[in-house]
Amino acid sequence: MRKQDADQGFTLIELLVVMIIIGILAAIAIPTFLNQRNNGYRTAIKSDLKNAAIAAESFATDNGGDYSGLTDATLADARGTGVTAEVTVAVAWATGTAYCVEGVHSALTTAPTQFFYSSLEGAPLEGACPAAP
Repeated sequence: MRKQDADQGFTLIELLVVMIIIGILAAIAIPTFLNQRNNGYRTAIKSDLKNAAIAAESFATDNGGDYSGLTDATLADARGTGVTAEVTVAVAWATGTAYCVEGVHSALTTAPTQFFYSSLEGAPLEGACPAAP
């Protein structure tokens, strides 16, 4: 008894070609996905730094415009709920008229891994805080 043409399955070559195509698509998609996750981590750092800047400004307002008493503890008290669990924000320096805070994300492994917010610069930037004025 002979099989009909409709009963035949895929050949080994056809299956291998499909597997190769799926492999190529995965090789393109996976690095893109991982890069987007790192971009999300960087955005979380920047967001927490902006929240910390608002907290630092609030601290200075409560202290007559003086940032000199700004520490990690006073910043944490002033920040309230603006905290991401994996992001660490620390005060690098604070003078009477300016401050700088640094942030890192524990899951971020590709450069840049550290950002800072300086009252002199006014926006989150890559790297460590510059020297105090």
